[in-house]
Amino acid sequence: MVLRGAHRPCPRARRPHRRVPRAVNAVANRLDRFPHLRQDFAASLVVFLVALPLCVGVAVASGVPAELGLITGIVGGLVTGAMRGSSLQVSGPAAGLTVLVFEAVQRFGLPALGVIVLSTGLLQLAMGGLGWGRWFRAISVSVVEGMLAGIGLVLIAGQLYAAAGLPAPASGLDKLTGLPGTLAGATGDSRALVSLGLCAATVAVLVLWGRLPRPLGAVPAALAAVVLATAVSLAFGLPVATVEVQGLLGAVQPPGPDAFAGLLGFGMLGTVAAFTLIASAESLFSAAAVDRLHDGPRTEYNKELVAQGAGNTVCGLLGALPMTAVIVRSSANVRAGARTKASRVMHGAWLLLFAALLPSALALIPLPALAGVLIHAGWKLIPLRALARLWHDHRGEALILTATAASIVAVNMFEGVLIGLALSVAKAAWEASHIRLEVTDKGAGPVHARLSGNATFLRLPKILDSLEALPQDRPVELDLSGLHHLDHACRTALETWAARHSDTGTDPVRMTGPSPLGTPAP
Repeated sequence: MVLRGAHRPCPRARRPHRRVPRAVNAVANRLDRFPHLRQDFAASLVVFLVALPLCVGVAVASGVPAELGLITGIVGGLVTGAMRGSSLQVSGPAAGLTVLVFEAVQRFGLPALGVIVLSTGLLQLAMGGLGWGRWFRAISVSVVEGMLAGIGLVLIAGQLYAAAGLPAPASGLDKLTGLPGTLAGATGDSRALVSLGLCAATVAVLVLWGRLPRPLGAVPAALAAVVLATAVSLAFGLPVATVEVQGLLGAVQPPGPDAFAGLLGFGMLGTVAAFTLIASAESLFSAAAVDRLHDGPRTEYNKELVAQGAGNTVCGLLGALPMTAVIVRSSANVRAGARTKASRVMHGAWLLLFAALLPSALALIPLPALAGVLIHAGWKLIPLRALARLWHDHRGEALILTATAASIVAVNMFEGVLIGLALSVAKAAWEASHIRLEVTDKGAGPVHARLSGNATFLRLPKILDSLEALPQDRPVELDLSGLHHLDHACRTALETWAARHSDTGTDPVRMTGPSPLGTPAP
């Protein structure tokens, strides 16, 4: 039996399906492509608030217009941030290059800065393209930490002069040695005392701000310190210097053809080499440190070096400051929950909007507050804990760190780093030339001696002292089979010692085992 109407669809099935608007579908598809947009957006705001006072402060300390620091931060976000390499580290002007930039501007002039930064970027592009990025990981950590410590000391000393509103000496050694007298003389100047007090208050806020409970503690310490110092300065009308503003476009100074003539001189070429070495090493060491903070994709070092080179090339064309990856901003990016490189790109966009819409706000910032921010940053560059650990476990590395820092303060950045690298290579060569002499003397018959390890000229005095201490009136059997390497100096010295020992009237020295001296042992 067939029931009538059984074949009819239910009323709900007869209703037409509602079509989703195409615009909604498009938005949904785009959100699917960026599943971490919310986290990256929030992180970008945090990084922007951290980067803003540091960009301005580094530029002022470098002796260039404040807007150039913002330009470098913008390029670091929009250009370097969009490229492959390290997905979460953030680039911009770094306190570690402040001293070198200041010296370069004083020596060659501001127009030459663009040429130096452009050349640095092109060299980084070439090195990244040739696959040399990974070799920067071979630089001794002690040399890098010593470099940062020397920079930190010179930066602190220079900013103390700026905090007092006084001109700083040119060399790092003069900055340190002249500091006590300068600060003592500033006690009689009320304006200098007010300026120093505002700087000290800024440093105190930076140190204590992180201990505050949320939500205040969530605000970046550098931003809070600068905002509070600005508010106090305006409220009480403090007689302190403020940032000079000339506008974003007015600060851009592309290098002209005449500026490239300086590359023919050794001085500017040495500065370019120093910029390249320090900026690349700092960026790649920062990448390694950032990789330890998250579980995301690891850094591709050659691609990261290419990204840094592209950013510095653009900065050079705009006459801006050099850039590196900055661990302070990068760690803030990771802690704020960033998941992709979109956060650092957006932070560059926020810097651009601020520089375009609110440039006059920079003129309200007191210079002592920026000096306090940089003094705090310089103190964090000095690895006191690492130095204590090295002194306990590896005193040779601790001495290299200290010597590198002292050389940078006493001489200059480039030569100080070269001294540190030379000491590191010398230490490695000394440790690689480890050699051991084992002597077996039974009181009668020949004396058995065995050399093992690497016989190099660095250990030649030790080798000869040990061999010449053997009995002269008895034959010697010298086993050379344990030697892994024998250089020409040691080869000649062993031959001379063997001939001299044989001339005393005893039996000739007998070599056993494969002979590194060029002839088979008898």
